[in-house]
Amino acid sequence: MRALCWNGIDDLRTERVPDPGIVNPHDALVRVKLSSVCGSDLHLLGGFVPTMKPGDIIGHEFLGEVVETGSEVKKLRRGDRVIVISIIGCGRCWFCEHDLHSLCDNTNPNPSVAETAYGHATAGIFGYSHAFGGYAGSHAEYIRVPFADVGAFKVPDGVRDEQAVFVSDAVPTGFMAADLAGIEPGDVVAVWGCGAVGQMAIASAFFLGAERVIAIDRFPDRLQAANERYGADIVNYEQADVYEVLMETTGGRGPDRCLDCVGLEAHSPGLGHYYDKAKTALMLETDRISVLREAIRCCRKGGTVSVIGVYGGFVDKFPMGAVMNKALTIRGGQQHGQRYAERLFGYIRNGKLDPSWLLTHRLPLERGQEGYMMFKHKEDRCLRVVFDPTLEAA
Repeated sequence: MRALCWNGIDDLRTERVPDPGIVNPHDALVRVKLSSVCGSDLHLLGGFVPTMKPGDIIGHEFLGEVVETGSEVKKLRRGDRVIVISIIGCGRCWFCEHDLHSLCDNTNPNPSVAETAYGHATAGIFGYSHAFGGYAGSHAEYIRVPFADVGAFKVPDGVRDEQAVFVSDAVPTGFMAADLAGIEPGDVVAVWGCGAVGQMAIASAFFLGAERVIAIDRFPDRLQAANERYGADIVNYEQADVYEVLMETTGGRGPDRCLDCVGLEAHSPGLGHYYDKAKTALMLETDRISVLREAIRCCRKGGTVSVIGVYGGFVDKFPMGAVMNKALTIRGGQQHGQRYAERLFGYIRNGKLDPSWLLTHRLPLERGQEGYMMFKHKEDRCLRVVFDPTLEAA
């Protein structure tokens, strides 16, 4: 089959690879119909995740059709249209039983790397390096789905493919950012990052009762979308001081909840950005955290900082004094999409949410390198490139 493979920093190639098959009786084999890029993939392309190997198939946000099931798969049958949650949960361990699927004990067959870095291993993730299981990703014609009864969800009638595909990752990730924040009716919520996950976090914050959401980014088209589609107030951090704006608009108190939807490659106009770039270049830290520092500084006393942007390792100048003395709560995690999928499909079916607009470019696998570079550099108002394996290269 054809698949988009990682071969080094910013080097993706569409290659012929062996077809996947059923390995475990709980597996399903899925023919991929749509597979989206994701901001966290850029960390792979940039070399920030050191456990990639040449030839690894990337991609983890996808929709497809079941073509074969293992003998122990009970909920799916051939021909079912499904999305598959990007994080793999077994459904049986303590964490899965408590709806913490991204912390699954049983789906990462390579636990030693994560145990060394984090103290414990977490779940496997499709197409996301050997530290997270070494699973083949979804930018391919077919994919093996382990524990299919747990992670694959039938797409309800009336939900289009272009809407459903993002329930695999972007929509539940954004929803979880808002959910972790513990939003209460009347809250003011600040969201850093207006990519696909940030947009879904903005929408979700309103779903959960926020009175006001303030979206922070530097790209005018993304800020415009946050304002026009969801009614968020907007701040361009290259044109205004974020702290001053947030203090002014909240009467000096600060937002009740601050959501970091950016992660380890944060950009800022200040000296902190160049400090982080120099430290990461010298391998003295792994992640750039200007957004996280700013969120902690801006958050009101006793408030919550929700971290859904991906971080991988170690950071410098973390403002622990502010966290402790302001009595902040910090929560984070990879998304527990299995917890949210049915609820999110309900929002789509009743017309409350339509994430299909996130799909700005639809390309064949053969244009994978081009698609990722467009996505990385945010060219042509690109929000999400989605690969369709049935399309022929132009």
